[in-house]
Amino acid sequence: MFNLDIFLKMGNCVCGREALTINNRRFYIRNRLGEGGFSYVDLIEDARNHKDYALKRITCHSKEEERVAAQEVELMRRFKHPNIIPLEESANIKVSKYSKTLDILSEVLIVMPYYCRGSIQDHIDKLSKKSEKIPEEQIWTMFRGLCQAVKEFHSQNPPYAHRDIKPANVMIADDGSPILMDLGSANLARVEVSNAKISRQLQDEAAERCSMFYRAPELFNVEVGSSVDERTDIWSLGCLLYAMAFLESPYDKLYAQGCSMALATQSDNVKFPDNSGYSSAIHELILRLMKVNVAERPFIDNVLEIVEENYRKFQNQV
Repeated sequence: MFNLDIFLKMGNCVCGREALTINNRRFYIRNRLGEGGFSYVDLIEDARNHKDYALKRITCHSKEEERVAAQEVELMRRFKHPNIIPLEESANIKVSKYSKTLDILSEVLIVMPYYCRGSIQDHIDKLSKKSEKIPEEQIWTMFRGLCQAVKEFHSQNPPYAHRDIKPANVMIADDGSPILMDLGSANLARVEVSNAKISRQLQDEAAERCSMFYRAPELFNVEVGSSVDERTDIWSLGCLLYAMAFLESPYDKLYAQGCSMALATQSDNVKFPDNSGYSSAIHELILRLMKVNVAERPFIDNVLEIVEENYRKFQNQV
């Protein structure tokens, strides 16, 4: 799997004028931005308004892969929220007879906005090199927008979970607002793990689609008889908030020391740098979001109440 954020922000050269038409809309392919697994991304230009977009191509080798790709398109179409990446165009292209001999059934095309400012992860990397930090006011502002995006997922009936919230999956729009992207990992949030088959399936999906530094502990070892809900995203939000404040995930150092991520997430022992420079409210919220016991983890409405309170405090100081 590749980091899609890289491909949504890169590329300025025009390399030929190869064109394609999606839903009667013509685009020029400017250059290949990257690839990995069964997908790759091109930077494209709208032939009419000359605006840049990112084109994600998903190669489907099975009906299940077609279903997952179709669900990603459907969720992008469904969510009309300023902090969730919108769908510009999409198409499902059935392959030729020759391609079928290569076990390729179809190619799903997804056109989405191009964000020249990159992702929160890009911002973190730049600040880390300069030994700088994100101002706390900016953290509360961006985290507020991200929580509002997550609420949109969790408010569906039935609720959905994103399942791969991380700094690399949050783009920064021109106005500085956060844009949650890459909905390929999203799925129905609530799962009753009633047998070993469901347990294996959920655990395998998490291993494939959920980045381990931001993966909730209950997804590392899915126990039969347990239940999983949208609070997997709440854990990830806690890890992301930590990364925004301290420019690394809570588990980077432990992983570098060779520690098991599955065991590390079970420790319920998040450590903060001495003299972090941030208010106790940041520390307290991270700890609250990263409760190992799911029953102690808040739902997104409770998280937003805390975030809104701190957001208003900093707005009043301006």
